[in-house]
Amino acid sequence: MNHSRKRIVMLVQNGVVGDSRVQKEAEWAAEAGWDVVLLGRAPKKRAEEWTLGKATVRLVPVVGVLDRRRHEVRGGRLRSPLAYPPGPLEAHRRRQRRVWKAEIDQLRARRAIEPSAALRLELFARRAHYAVVGAWVEARCERSRRLRERRKHASGRIDRLSARAWRALLGDRAWRRLDPSLWELELAFGPVIDKLKPDLIHANDFQMLGVGARAKVRALAAGRPCALVWDAHEFLQGMQSWKPHPWWLPAQQAHEREYAPRADAVVTVSEPLADLLVDAYALPERPAVVMNAPDVRDAWEPAPSLREHCGIDRRTPLMVYSGAPLEQRGMHLMVEALPSLPEAHAAFVVSKPSWRYVKRIQERAAELGVADRTHVLTYVPYRQIVPYLSEADVGVHPLRTGILNHEIALSNKFFEYAHARLPLVVSDVRTMAAAVRDFGHGEVFRSGDVEDFVRAAKAVLADPERYRAAYDGKVPLEEWTWGAQVAGLVALYRRCLGGPDD
Repeated sequence: MNHSRKRIVMLVQNGVVGDSRVQKEAEWAAEAGWDVVLLGRAPKKRAEEWTLGKATVRLVPVVGVLDRRRHEVRGGRLRSPLAYPPGPLEAHRRRQRRVWKAEIDQLRARRAIEPSAALRLELFARRAHYAVVGAWVEARCERSRRLRERRKHASGRIDRLSARAWRALLGDRAWRRLDPSLWELELAFGPVIDKLKPDLIHANDFQMLGVGARAKVRALAAGRPCALVWDAHEFLQGMQSWKPHPWWLPAQQAHEREYAPRADAVVTVSEPLADLLVDAYALPERPAVVMNAPDVRDAWEPAPSLREHCGIDRRTPLMVYSGAPLEQRGMHLMVEALPSLPEAHAAFVVSKPSWRYVKRIQERAAELGVADRTHVLTYVPYRQIVPYLSEADVGVHPLRTGILNHEIALSNKFFEYAHARLPLVVSDVRTMAAAVRDFGHGEVFRSGDVEDFVRAAKAVLADPERYRAAYDGKVPLEEWTWGAQVAGLVALYRRCLGGPDD
């Protein structure tokens, strides 16, 4: 590496590969002249490293010990006296109970071929022991399960009271008690960042904000100038929880509130989100807006054929959804609509084909008799996604309404569909529906309404060229490119660092 150049360390809490935004940020910053290292989270226990253009990508293993809060690894003597203490004892006793049952079965078999009073007496004693002690073990195991369940969902009165107490006593610092697993990111990434000695840290999203802020403080304490850029991908206060635990979201919000003021500059993905962040954190400067548009400066990389992956020809009507398979994104509506669209197929290009929601969609397709017209496919590299999607007839984005981040977003797939020149069928979430109505490159349907989705899909499939025509003048495709969007980010870096060669 050329250590004479200013170094930017980018942080993201995922495996990098499926995140086109951070990949584009790293590539473009490196091409602008900075020494860029992008740190992501290793999906397994071993570190990985590769190059991305002129940038370096490293995946850092993260241990998950602190995923369990402190009270979850304590005994429950007061809360449930019969429950086993945390540790191997419960599993050991369960196993013993199975051994006792196996011995009884073995004695029964022996008695059938070797009848004797001694065997009959031994069998009676073992059955009595199993009935009493085995039932006692099973009862304690059931109490242990119930205790774990209550703790897992913090549903007990003590849990609710303790959460209120920590928030009252510690304020925003309460995230340390409510979700200590955030410290696992610090323990994993902190030493790596310190060793790299960055001049600027670019922290993507809310969980990496604290990691970046603390690394900045350590750098300044060591006498090294270091700036922090926070890239807010979503409005956390309008987000649904990633985890079922009721403490998770309040902990992330408190963590973000504590560290947001430490950022020297803020970047975000849309104008409405920039407004929300200014109001929420009283930011001294409005965030720079860098939308998640595709990188179109070079010819697209040769892509595989979407239709070949689906096993269909060019004449078959094809709807496509591309993105993370989250239930609130409404993908299942496409399958529900297929019986009313007898010739159409639905393709799901998703990051996690094995997730339970995807499996439920496939099960529902089988129930409706449309499994042969439902295709679950994996991501292709981001430089291939636009030509890959372009083989479809319709790009679908069926977000659920009533979720703030859905209402204000123009997402990656919206811009990717546009550059693939696909007619769109989108739900009536505020910002995206307004754009589609203004530009005329698709139809809007009522969120969650299968019949209205079918209406919109039929309208587009009946006359796709009418909607494609909007791309020849109305849709601002040149503005919707990464090259146009990233200029603001490069300017912000230069302002923080003084230029790539200084």
